[in-house]
Amino acid sequence: MHIPTRPTLLVLDTDPPPRLGRLTGRVRVLRTDAAGLAGRLPEADVLLVWDFASTAVRAAWPGDGPRPVWVHTASAGVDHLLCPELAASETVVTNARGVFEQPVAEYVAALVLAVAKDLPGTVEFQRRREWRHRETRRVAGTRACVVGSGPIGRAIARTLKALGVTPALVGRVPRTGVHGPADLDRLIARADWVIAAAPLTEKTYRMFDTRRFGVMQPSAMFVNVGRGDLVDEDALAGALRDRWIAGAVLDVFAAEPLPADSPLWHAPGLLVSPHMAGDTVGWRDELGTQFVELYERWAAGRPLVNVVDKKRGYVPGH
Repeated sequence: MHIPTRPTLLVLDTDPPPRLGRLTGRVRVLRTDAAGLAGRLPEADVLLVWDFASTAVRAAWPGDGPRPVWVHTASAGVDHLLCPELAASETVVTNARGVFEQPVAEYVAALVLAVAKDLPGTVEFQRRREWRHRETRRVAGTRACVVGSGPIGRAIARTLKALGVTPALVGRVPRTGVHGPADLDRLIARADWVIAAAPLTEKTYRMFDTRRFGVMQPSAMFVNVGRGDLVDEDALAGALRDRWIAGAVLDVFAAEPLPADSPLWHAPGLLVSPHMAGDTVGWRDELGTQFVELYERWAAGRPLVNVVDKKRGYVPGH
């Protein structure tokens, strides 16, 4: 692959912008918002999708003119940018694998402990100045089904195991330590915690529907830290209303921010988390540093890591 002497980097920007450190002066940097992306794409050798919530790439990519040879998204998921034209092109797509795994796993563990020990109830009773003794659930000895066997799913399973939870991982293909899709219903039927951490693909779209919530135990808790569209949100609201499951935590939603008039705000037993499971102090700097390191590999002609299989929709090999 020919690398220009001073390549043009196009940044689909959002505040705060990325800190590019060592690339200063070595790269011609252009910045654009969603509205200007289509007009700027033909100028770019590399596209950095810093605004990882934007779907502008899907809309802009099919236009005329040259396209970047490499696209990097500052996120684990890539469903927001993949379109048929990008998937069929020779453009390399990379993601932010390696940044979010442990923070998301810690967040899931915190949710499991908070729910089991009724910490929301404790906070509410304190607000009311009400002394209310309760019995809480033991976490050790419970079972979890973690749907998604990538780095995030594996980190979740390891962290829960440290709490004494027995985790079962479900992935696209069965292999040692990982169950396949055929085992999913059996595993969620016996799980105390069902945790969605899968990438969004055609096969996983709304995989948690009325039937799946009906399979779960009445005492089960459902947690989604994957993608919003893994879940049929109407089906989840119905399952909570009818007490098919004990409760749920959603960190991701089909529409974000969650609209103020969404019925999910008032769904019984649902905790709304504003897409923050992986966002720890300094996370943007980590994303910027990761991109700089990837860029230096690319500029030196070395193979990129975190390369997405554009047909599958995720980084293979896990």
